[in-house]
Formats: sequence, structure tokens, C-alpha cells
Amino acid sequence: MRILVTGAAGFIGYHTAMRLIALGHEVVGFDNLNSYYDVSLKEARLRNLERHGSFRFVRADLADRTAVEATFAEEKPRRVVHLAAQAGVRYSLDHPHAYIGSNVAGFLHILEGCRHHGIEHLVFASSSSVYGGNRALPFKVDDNVDHPLSLYGATKKANELMAHAYAHLFKVPVTGLRFFTVYGPWGRPDMSLFIFTRKILADEPIPVFNHGRHARDFTYIDDAVEGVVRALDHVATPDPDWRPEAPDPATSSAPYRIYNIGNHSPVALPDFIAMIEKATGRKARLDMLPAQPGDVEETYADVEALRQATGFSPSTPLEEGVKRFVAWYRDFYKV
Repeated sequence: MRILVTGAAGFIGYHTAMRLIALGHEVVGFDNLNSYYDVSLKEARLRNLERHGSFRFVRADLADRTAVEATFAEEKPRRVVHLAAQAGVRYSLDHPHAYIGSNVAGFLHILEGCRHHGIEHLVFASSSSVYGGNRALPFKVDDNVDHPLSLYGATKKANELMAHAYAHLFKVPVTGLRFFTVYGPWGRPDMSLFIFTRKILADEPIPVFNHGRHARDFTYIDDAVEGVVRALDHVATPDPDWRPEAPDPATSSAPYRIYNIGNHSPVALPDFIAMIEKATGRKARLDMLPAQPGDVEETYADVEALRQATGFSPSTPLEEGVKRFVAWYRDFYKV
């Protein structure tokens, strides 16, 4: 089928588009190639995609309502995987307007396209950041998530609420995926694995916030993409057991679902750094720093809902994933 993938030049979007092409689908990629991080990396991903005859690319901005409307009207996708967004917790502290334009207004344009063009299923990227101030671990999809600690997290929670409204009002089947620290080859340069690898290989000190007292549920890219594909094929339907007297935030009487995509195995930051040291064969120099505003101390995904619905739960060991990333990094940057 023809599938619209937004953020196709981004990290998860690139890998998702490649996987859908390999499965025999026709993919329409949508991306604005913004300069939040190195555009040449996005262009390299895009070149790989454009080698496939079943891929077409639309360069446009989510905030451009006319461009989004035209893409739906001209391309006529059957399903949509919406992965484009302004990412990053720390960047949102100083660039809040970018998040509203892309993550809120842009998502509205996607929802309107799905509404008016009879889209069979919309799968969209949420984030583990929605859990915000929650401290009950592991994070479960039926937890209350009303205390975001960053504007980025707040926009992702807003996406979930907007999606539910469209599922309820217009019967658009929607599934939101809360990703937990996705990493791997072709990853984002603003993420810790990329930053630490680059600095360790250059013999530069790496910034270690909160003096290393962090733990993250790292999810390998192949597992994240498998979760996306499984969710896309599992079209959201109303939950017959949903009760308004005791509402479950992860399901609904509307065709709406929320799933966590994480490795359900948090790793302490010092252990993570040790794995990078082993993969690079170098010792890290640590610059111990205080916690930054908006940071969450620990993330830990409960993926039982995803497993029950799709039969899949992520399982790639972090040490193996780090080794694969470092091998890609050395090859891509010739270091």
C-alpha cells in the first residue's frame, strides 16, 4: 500500500521508511530537512531512500498547512506514520516556538489530512517524556501523565489528546507510540550515544549531567521500527471494556491506542559509558555537571500492552546495539 511517512529524513523515520520499502510498500516521505542538527546527515539518509523506485520525497514543513493538504490530496496515502517533530528536551528551553509550530500546529495539519482523506490508520510518535514527574516505575501506558517537565513533553501529551479527539469525533483510527531513548546507526547527533562516541574518539571530555545519576531505557532502532510496523498493522479499534467511570488513558471507546516502545531494562549512565569505552577501545574523560532543567532521572518502559496487542517486545541488548552504532560511526565518519 502507499504509506506517508513524515520525518523520513530523520532517524526513526529513515529506518521506518526503509523497512516499509523492504516489505513491498510504496512510501511517500515528507520532511523539511531543518537545521536542528547536521543537515548533511539527513541528506545522506535521504540519498539511501531515493535509490528505491518505490520512494518519493516531498520537501515541506508541517507548519505549512497548504503543503500538507496538497500532499494528502496528490499522494492519496492509505496509512500515515507521523514521525516528524521538533525533538529535544533541552532545545525546548530556549526555542519554545519551534515546538508549537511543528508539534502542535503541524500535528493538527496531519490530523486534518487523515480526517478528510479517509486514512485507514494513523500511527504517530509520542515520547517517554510525557511521563514527566512520574516516579512509579516502570512507566505504564495507563499511568496518569499530567505533569510534564518540559515543553517538549507537553507537546507530545498534547498530541495524544488531539489524536483522541479526532478518533472520537471523526472515527480516525490512531495509535500513539511512546518511544524510550532510541539509538543506533544513523542516529541523531544530539543524543548521548552520538555525543559520547564522538568526544571519546576525539579524546575530548564528555558532559555527564546530574553527576551520572541517570538511568535510561535505551531502545535499539531495529526494535523501535519493528514496534512501529507491528502497530501500523494492528489498526486501532474501540475498546469494548473501556468505562468512563474509570477511564484507561491508553485505550478508549474511540479507535485509539497508546503503547510504550522501550527495552524494559533501564541502564545506569556510568554503565552506558563503560559500554561505549569498550566498543571504541578508548577511555572516556568525564566532565561531571549538575542536572539540567527538564531532565528526568530514570526512564523504564512497561511494554506489556504492546506485547499483548502485537506479540512483540524489544529485546536487543544495549551492549550489542552500542557496538553496532560505533561500527557505523567509524565507517560513516572515517575515524
